[in-house]
Amino acid sequence: MARWLFILSILALGILLVRDRDNQPIEHSPGVLVAEKPVQVNLQPSGFMLDEYHITRRARFEIRARVLSSESYYLNREADLSPLDLALGWGVMSDQAVLDRIEVSQGNRWYYTRYEMPPPLSDEQIISNSGNMHMIPATGDIGKSLQELRIGDIIFLSGYLVDVDHDSGWHWRTSMSREDTGGGACEIVYVESLAVD
Repeated sequence: MARWLFILSILALGILLVRDRDNQPIEHSPGVLVAEKPVQVNLQPSGFMLDEYHITRRARFEIRARVLSSESYYLNREADLSPLDLALGWGVMSDQAVLDRIEVSQGNRWYYTRYEMPPPLSDEQIISNSGNMHMIPATGDIGKSLQELRIGDIIFLSGYLVDVDHDSGWHWRTSMSREDTGGGACEIVYVESLAVD
């Protein structure tokens, strides 16, 4: 009996170690990994219903980017639609040499960066080459794939920038710019496809 408990304990430890390894950030060699900027094509607004929410497409949106951070959410209306935010980087914010000097974190639907002086980049470069994006998965499979992303993954996703309204009067608005900051500066992305490079 003791022998079987020992074997089961070793197996459980092995599973935990593999799972922990799969959640570790992916390190890359120095250099820009994603040269292209996000592609946004503004549209005549058009809508559809998602459960009890009115979703309005504002722009077709495609992005290839490096995952800088991810944060899951479980409470409130926003979490019903968007259970995950991704902080994404492109251009200089996809370079390992730069990211080694910047601490990225998320919380309360915001994205934060910290660094020691002198800064590795200007704040303007950080802002224009990264963003915090609220992900609304179009399907359960996409939602699962979003949750499985690791920091450092290079991803390509496409869908729409959307506004959200509810009959109660509650609403949520997407940013339409990669240059803005503060409240309302996050993109709300209805994700129709997702691939990891």
